[in-house]
Amino acid sequence: MAWFGKKDKLQIIAFQSYGTDAHFYARGRTLEDEEIDLSKKGFFNLLWNSFKRFDTDEIRNTGVTVRFRDGKTLSGTTDNRGYYLMDTVVEGLSQLANDEGWVNFEISYSDTALKREILHQNRFPGELLIPSKSADFGVISDIDDTILHTGVVSSLKWKVVFNTLFKKAGQRSPLKGAAEFYGLLHLGKSGKAANPIFYVSHSPWNLYRYLELFLTKNNFPKGPILLRNFPKWGGIGSRDEKPQKQKEIINILKTYPDLKFILIGDSGEHDADIYKEIAELHPDNILAIYLRSVNHKRKMQRVKGLFEKYKTTPVLLVEGSEQAVEHARENGFI
Repeated sequence: MAWFGKKDKLQIIAFQSYGTDAHFYARGRTLEDEEIDLSKKGFFNLLWNSFKRFDTDEIRNTGVTVRFRDGKTLSGTTDNRGYYLMDTVVEGLSQLANDEGWVNFEISYSDTALKREILHQNRFPGELLIPSKSADFGVISDIDDTILHTGVVSSLKWKVVFNTLFKKAGQRSPLKGAAEFYGLLHLGKSGKAANPIFYVSHSPWNLYRYLELFLTKNNFPKGPILLRNFPKWGGIGSRDEKPQKQKEIINILKTYPDLKFILIGDSGEHDADIYKEIAELHPDNILAIYLRSVNHKRKMQRVKGLFEKYKTTPVLLVEGSEQAVEHARENGFI
């Protein structure tokens, strides 16, 4: 957002993503730098930062270039909302990965003649995860009210609005024991595995850095954070269209057909329905489903009824992380 004719510097936010030895799948966004400082305290700073997260100035229909440390390059173009998606074949990516499977790359604006100042000498970091072939399993987890106290079942979602606008990421509370449980799943039964963790949420990409900081501050295992485009004003999707969260999970399963997964969510919104449908479509790929109970009698009754006669995949409704840990130990996951 430029004030009094001054133009903000340009930046590129590369979202953590995932791929394989020959499949590069990465997303991000080209934006003006709004100088959001997530460490600032005070009510007005929090409100101002929240406003700037959603009042973005995109750099539309512009070229971007990815560079790997071995000299390979890829080119792409942002859409009319500043998003880019690179979904292409690149051989030998695993040779560039570190011990945890992360491939580091740089992304830049392709047009060096842009008449705008660009941050960091037009070099922005990106990361992509390639799970180890020796991984025992993967974990796909929701965020809201699964690992982060959000309040999605509150009346009119007022708690969601309050927590998002008026609390810093470092002040947000993780659900008790969640980070420790995810750490155990990441290490697996041997205690030495690098089982991949994927964080999939219905939240918009505008909250990407906010959620990334929350996960880091609370010692959750590092993993791709997969969100959705913020709905356009007045935009109405097809009734038959699947939620973006569901599409992303299906894409993960297709990317790693030989890897089994544990699905973790909550009983408050649509996780139960999405996970049940996915497990029925991919019964050989889902090891278990964990759903955190919510303080909402009607929603809990609905979810219990949904799985009353369900036998495809083990499903556990848990009050706390300790129940999930016990089940995971009994089944040899940790």
